[in-house]
Amino acid sequence: MGRLLLTGILALMASSAHAEHLTFTTESYPPYSFLSSTGKPSGVGVDLVDAIMRASSVKASYTIEVMPWARALALAETSKNYCVFAAARTKEREKTFQWVTPFFSDINLLVALKSSPVDARTIEQARKYTVSTQRGDYTQGLLKENGFEKIDISANFETSLAKLMAGRIDLIPMSESVYNKLIRDGAELRRLMIFSEQKLGIACNRQISPNLIARMQAALDTLRSTGEQDRILRKYGLQPPR
Repeated sequence: MGRLLLTGILALMASSAHAEHLTFTTESYPPYSFLSSTGKPSGVGVDLVDAIMRASSVKASYTIEVMPWARALALAETSKNYCVFAAARTKEREKTFQWVTPFFSDINLLVALKSSPVDARTIEQARKYTVSTQRGDYTQGLLKENGFEKIDISANFETSLAKLMAGRIDLIPMSESVYNKLIRDGAELRRLMIFSEQKLGIACNRQISPNLIARMQAALDTLRSTGEQDRILRKYGLQPPR
């Protein structure tokens, strides 16, 4: 009996030793993700990751880290057991990562200062202005694809926004939800046009077990079918993905 018990304990220890641990990286981009006043990662994306990883079928430990977007994206691409959220599922990224989607739909706007003389109602008109975005963000590629030549690259969204508020650049692409939050907070901004629409979700390193990715996707599918995803999104003023 003692030998059987010892065998069981050793098997349990071996299982624990090989249990998968994921590190989720993200950027500071309220209300999607940000550090709270206590330094804890918060936001709609964080809540969705928490809900997915708490699902009984997933069975993996995890941590969430907030950092500049380019580093967050690079870690998920190059480091085993790393995932990044909320990443746009673009054609260029499709085969680079394993995906758990959709978290939400992102309507991206081109935004100027309210007091700015900038006048652009089409992409063609907007191209003559200087626009800032963060390094590694999908909008960086979209700006190039759409013929923008005056592209200012920042380490993070806060820096790009500060440049806009200081009048150092003319335009900035941002999520409609982020724009609405900034307006509610009193920011003197003006939306010019819709720049793009994307589905966003979790992008995971290719070395992560496909079985774990499938369990995470199943957990997200359950959140969607039960209405829990909608509840989390609406808590932050976001609309469920179509």
